[in-house]
Amino acid sequence: MSDHADEHSDVTGGAAVAGRVSGRGERAFGRDHVPLRPPANPVSRKAIVLWLLEGVFWSVLLIGGSFFLARWIDGDRWPWLPVWVVDHIWWLPVLVAVLVGPAAIVEPFWRYAVHRWELSGDVVYARSGWIAREWTFVPVSRIQTVDKAQGTLERTLGLATVEIRTASHAGSSTIKGLDYGVAAALAEELARRAEELRDDAT
Repeated sequence: MSDHADEHSDVTGGAAVAGRVSGRGERAFGRDHVPLRPPANPVSRKAIVLWLLEGVFWSVLLIGGSFFLARWIDGDRWPWLPVWVVDHIWWLPVLVAVLVGPAAIVEPFWRYAVHRWELSGDVVYARSGWIAREWTFVPVSRIQTVDKAQGTLERTLGLATVEIRTASHAGSSTIKGLDYGVAAALAEELARRAEELRDDAT
């Protein structure tokens, strides 16, 4: 899995530049490597709780599913499986729990450390992911729609997601884990700036 940015914008001069970002957070322009600084703003700390609850939910599903699968295999003694696999099938839910349990605990804190955003000049700059990381630069002038979205858990925790869409799907961006008030203010500001830039262009 590689780290990448779908669309970069060079803030100097406001020019949009397409490119890719390496796992070390560097962007290559010919022979030069320009390190990317982290965006200025972290997401809400309540996003840790959101991601933790989501991780626990999926972990319970996976562990429960592996338990019922082990019970099914043990009861039917599937003949096409090696005998040693069937005899030790009850290790399956234990193995799944060992793998997904710690990941569900660590992932929210890791994602919180990675996820950041910034509105700098007329460019939205965001970083997301946890194992694979994505840096996205969206020129405000290219924005077509800005939406706020809330899932059930987000609404309960007072969080929201800002969805930024451009004409190109690859140039769009999503900023998750924002406090609702921050998300609303950001969406309003982006819509206002995009409208002003369109008016100036005409």
